[in-house]
Amino acid sequence: MCKTHVLSVASARAPFEKTTIERRELRPHDVLIDIKFSGICHSDIHSAHGEWDGGIFPMVPGHEIAGVVEAVGTEVTKYAVGDRVGVGCFVDSCGECEYCRSGEEQYCTRGVVSTYNSLDYDGNPTYGGYSQKIVVTEGFVVRIPDALQLDVASPLLCAGITTYSPLKHWNAGPGKRVAIVGMGGLGHLAVQFAHAMGAEVTVLSQSMNKKSEAMELGADHYYATSDPATFTELANQFDLILNTVSANLDVNAYLSLLRVDGTLVNVGAPAEPDQYHVFSLIMKRRSIAGSLVGGIRETQEMLDFAAEHGVAPKIEVIRADQVDEAYERILRSDVRYRFVIDIATL
Repeated sequence: MCKTHVLSVASARAPFEKTTIERRELRPHDVLIDIKFSGICHSDIHSAHGEWDGGIFPMVPGHEIAGVVEAVGTEVTKYAVGDRVGVGCFVDSCGECEYCRSGEEQYCTRGVVSTYNSLDYDGNPTYGGYSQKIVVTEGFVVRIPDALQLDVASPLLCAGITTYSPLKHWNAGPGKRVAIVGMGGLGHLAVQFAHAMGAEVTVLSQSMNKKSEAMELGADHYYATSDPATFTELANQFDLILNTVSANLDVNAYLSLLRVDGTLVNVGAPAEPDQYHVFSLIMKRRSIAGSLVGGIRETQEMLDFAAEHGVAPKIEVIRADQVDEAYERILRSDVRYRFVIDIATL
């Protein structure tokens, strides 16, 4: 067993404490990673605060992990000691179902094993990236290109793939008009990816406060959703709307912005159910959809794409003793745009 220092919460909404856990001994296909940086995702807060059912405590959050390979199992072929690597939202799947075989492990029919707050197939709880080290089977490790700094790469392992995957799946690209709802941790990456893919990009944000930043990141247009005139002016215009916010929207209003065959894709996850009128779909053959991060193959593709096109999250690196404060700031929307923990301070 490998003993490692972690940041954990003993119960829902408890403050973070520095504790230790034991990682498993290396199996033949395992990789031991010395974690350098771990991003903070809003889902970490939902989980640590017990807002989603099934919380496993004590909990070590974190699924935006960037580090360096420290050791490998006897049958590992993909990675060697010293490689720059990352781990995202999942650490195992059945590998046999149709979705695993097609590279979409996130939809594994047996149930994918999440990086934290989950049970592995042996029934042991998983612990995430707010940790000095982690052991992961090589099939769920990705390579971080040299062009990406490890701290910057960290949020791409969740926020990056969460926005890249639906944009690619719904064919964002030249000739497509794409709207991004929200200019936060997910939205500011979605803008960059959609722009790099060649789409015409519009940001829909509550206020005009982030317009200059959005335009610098590649947005072509920017509108405040607090202005009712926005929905009149933009009616029937978009092929794709990517909703990145965790708050409930006036779904009918946003559907009205779609062209015939347009799709509203949700990657934000509000706690309460949304409501909409079916005629908002029927009259223009519109669709509502959702998307869950991406598989390992697509995550590697996303990292390579980000490195090639200069897509990078705007981050604020914090110490391990600042995580509680960071959670409070995220809930106040007081971050531009992602917090990343420097694990060396743990």
